[in-house]
Amino acid sequence: MKKNFPMSRAGWTRRGVLGASGAAMAAGLLTKPSTLFAAEPIKTAGIYTVPVEQQWVSRIHKAAEAAQAKGEVTYTFSENTANTDYPRVMREYAEQGVKLIVGEIFGVEQEAREVTLEYPDVAFLMGSSFLEDPAYPNLAVFDNYIQDASYLSGIIAGSMTKSGNIGMVGGFPIPEVNRLMHAFMAGAKEMNPDITFQVSFIGSWFDPPKAKETAFAMIENGADVLYAERFGVSDAAQEKGILAIGNVIDTQPDYPETVVASALWHFEPTFNAALAKVQDGTFEADNYGKYSFMKEGGCSLAPLGTFEGKVPAEAMALVEKREAAIKAGEYTVEINDEEPKSS
Repeated sequence: MKKNFPMSRAGWTRRGVLGASGAAMAAGLLTKPSTLFAAEPIKTAGIYTVPVEQQWVSRIHKAAEAAQAKGEVTYTFSENTANTDYPRVMREYAEQGVKLIVGEIFGVEQEAREVTLEYPDVAFLMGSSFLEDPAYPNLAVFDNYIQDASYLSGIIAGSMTKSGNIGMVGGFPIPEVNRLMHAFMAGAKEMNPDITFQVSFIGSWFDPPKAKETAFAMIENGADVLYAERFGVSDAAQEKGILAIGNVIDTQPDYPETVVASALWHFEPTFNAALAKVQDGTFEADNYGKYSFMKEGGCSLAPLGTFEGKVPAEAMALVEKREAAIKAGEYTVEINDEEPKSS
């Protein structure tokens, strides 16, 4: 099922149901306070539920560090924050005078949103499975809509498999994972419509050993290319001498003979857009997901590096054609948030 962006998640529950509480408090809470204007670096904090080395979070961390290096923010962060502790850490940073808090509230949607109402002068930029809500006027949401780059990486994968069997290991079957897998599969089928896929989710955002074991099972079942949505998958591919496609970050330097290509997420456009709003006092409830699109500079296909010249010319020609069309707005990669299935 194709969904246009932005899409509603009104009927979908991820790891918590977003309630409607707090709507009565919305009136007057967002005032564009003068405290959001900054003649000096904006005090910024990141709150992450996993280590900053984890793929997804590392991109947010990298963008914040880049802004700090340019003197635009002062940046501190907390990693490995349990969902049960997340609201408390939000409050602690807000009480310390932090003006921009960035993170991911997927596992604590309702509680986190209620915290934002307590600090109307603080801007919250949070990864979320739900859209913005005017009832929480100082909370903007984002997600990694990098389906454009995932689709291009799928074209390359489809041209590299000899068995026509591709294994795909994900964390959880949630929209931000599902849409990337579907885009990847669509790209692979551009090269060979008869390709089959093994799809599995490990039920964790950071469990490399489990991802590795799942990948081993797929290799035993005939996969000769793996989609590494999680850490650990490329380790299995390397040990068994097959190929892998990366996700969110470029891991080819660590697996030079294994990782052919990667779909990269660039959080800088998202972060910079929010920062500009904080700086001029106009930050408000909004959906920043669009800044992850390729035409916004939010994603790209990593350089082929050691695989330069090893990918079939036909595939690279199609990649170049589609990439140009995507950037020009002439080709749209389908956004499909439904759970992918093995074929």
